[in-house]
Amino acid sequence: MSTLTSGIDVGSSAVKTVVVAHRDDGTREVLAWQRERVRKRDVLSVIDECYARSLEAAGASPGDVAYVATTGEGDLVRFRTGHFYGMTTHARGAIELCPEARAALDIGALHGRAMVFDERSKVLGYRMTSQCASGSGQFLENIGRYLGVALEEVGALSLEADDPERCSSICAVLAETDVINMVSRGIPVPNILKGIHLSMAGRYVKLLNAAKAEGVVLITGGLAADVGLVAAIEEEARAAKARWEVRTHPRSVFAGALGAACWGKFRLDKLRAKGLADALTAGGAS
Repeated sequence: MSTLTSGIDVGSSAVKTVVVAHRDDGTREVLAWQRERVRKRDVLSVIDECYARSLEAAGASPGDVAYVATTGEGDLVRFRTGHFYGMTTHARGAIELCPEARAALDIGALHGRAMVFDERSKVLGYRMTSQCASGSGQFLENIGRYLGVALEEVGALSLEADDPERCSSICAVLAETDVINMVSRGIPVPNILKGIHLSMAGRYVKLLNAAKAEGVVLITGGLAADVGLVAAIEEEARAAKARWEVRTHPRSVFAGALGAACWGKFRLDKLRAKGLADALTAGGAS
């Protein structure tokens, strides 16, 4: 026997959903991973589409899901059962993906945040980037668009750099001006991208150190797949003699959704213990 829960992480640029089977012996299996870019579409339609595809991949119907847990901007989800704060879901998801992790660096479209947690995924401390967008995926995507490079190509090109040139400012507007000047001076694209990665990585290293990260740090969020940025973070961490090491996971982008699904099962068990679970509608009810 198993209980199905779903996690839905609604971000500013993408919706991520998972369906998890929790077995009676305490083990669990992720039956479906689904990600849909929002782009310029209606976010509610993207949520519905992403959830429907995840159910199809899992071979399940809405009535089979005992708890739909949301995070991020997931309070938009009409059929949610419960909502969880983003840091707690990323912490739990990070431990699910990498049991050794005791900190996570969540790099999303609009911000970056570092969080430190214990083995139970209890958040012990955190730090976030400022309002400036230069530490975000959206900033990197804008730079790539100006350079004629797709976001998926940025990481690999950055690794080809032989003489990176850093931006002189962490301000997004001024950094973009720097990039325009670099292009006019004939700086190769890989060197521009590596310089931007190093500038971003420097901010993330300071965030993690300020949060007192130690041991293994898992990078989560959309930019976890950017191999150039990960390499830059490793480089900056070595230079700063950090007391931690960064890792990534092929499913890092789903950390928030996965953590939400796991917390949903935890809350469901609590409700069942109190005899209140029957008040929930299978498939998610507000």
